[in-house]
Amino acid sequence: MTVDPSLPTGVHADEPHAGDLSARLNWLRAGVLGANDGIVSVASLVVGVAGATTSSAALLTAGVTGLVGGAISMGLGEYVSVSSQSDSQRALIAKERAELSEQPEAELEELAGLYQQRGLSPGTARLVAEELTERDALAAHLEVELGLTEDSVVSPWAAAGASALAFTLGALLPLMAMLLAPEDLRVVVTATVVIMALALTGYASAVIGGSPRLRPTARVVLGGALALAATYAVGSLLGTSGLV
Repeated sequence: MTVDPSLPTGVHADEPHAGDLSARLNWLRAGVLGANDGIVSVASLVVGVAGATTSSAALLTAGVTGLVGGAISMGLGEYVSVSSQSDSQRALIAKERAELSEQPEAELEELAGLYQQRGLSPGTARLVAEELTERDALAAHLEVELGLTEDSVVSPWAAAGASALAFTLGALLPLMAMLLAPEDLRVVVTATVVIMALALTGYASAVIGGSPRLRPTARVVLGGALALAATYAVGSLLGTSGLV
């Protein structure tokens, strides 16, 4: 374990004692999901179209409309989801603040009881509750009762913007690969770029999240490869059938 001398005794720099792990994982989730969705959805779209036609205009139209529509959809979905979460968090914080104002002694007893449930003796639990209440009663109750801090309330606009941006950046990779590659190598080049990009995002998410590297990386790569294969097969069938 790495020990930072600037931290309190016994605190390791590589462990999430700062209390921002949940927020970090939320940003990670939005960013990785947005990028992966952009890569896979737009890649599948242009590869499917490439299976049916070699027209650059058709590929460009499909790719750009998929990118714009997907980014808006991703951002809107994230905004709605995070807005609900944020509203719930703010309501809980307001409720806790009102209870502390209206019945401070009952709240102190509740806090001491919660620490007893965590294994402290009644006397120690009462002492801890009193000291934390004197320092910041609201913060103490939010942390112990709800696992929240006032600063951890998520921003719907920030989450939506991050998700839409990640989707756009991810979508640009297969779109540019498809349009810039030689006509006879478009699908191969695009598939290669997509697999490499998915491996990178899967690996990055594992590193940031502190999980094993192989499984999440393989999961993302295999899912993307299956999507490409399926859409290319559909596009090829439509192209050879004469329906398009």
